[in-house]
Amino acid sequence: VQLQASGGGLVQAGGSLRLSCAASGFAFDDYAIGWFRQAPGKEREAVSCISNSDGTTYYADSVKGRFTISKDNAKNMVYLQMNSLKPEDTGVYYCAKNKGGVVAGPIDYWGQGTLVTVSS
Repeated sequence: VQLQASGGGLVQAGGSLRLSCAASGFAFDDYAIGWFRQAPGKEREAVSCISNSDGTTYYADSVKGRFTISKDNAKNMVYLQMNSLKPEDTGVYYCAKNKGGVVAGPIDYWGQGTLVTVSS
C-alpha cells in the first residue's frame, strides 16, 4: 500500500491550495480515504474523509464550508481543495487509508505528509 500526498506549499491567508493523494497497492474503490493534519506542537487531527462508494464525506468543524474532499476512482486519486485558508490551517497534511469503506473507521495505512504553511 502506498499513499503519496502532494500539493502543499506556502500561501497567504485567504488563499487556496489543492492537495492530492495518489493511492496504489490496494483496491481503491473498497476503502475510505481521509486527510489528517498535524500542526506544530499539536496532535494529529482528522480533517476530512470520503467513503469508498456512496460519496459520504466527513469534515472537521474547523474546515466545514472551506475545504472540499473528492475522489477520482479511475485515477486512484483523492483531493482536498482548501479555500479561505487561515494561519491555523498550517501543518503537515497526511492522507490515510481506512480499514473499511465508511468514513468513521480506523486507519491502517498512512502516507507521508505534505507541508501547508499559511501566512497571516
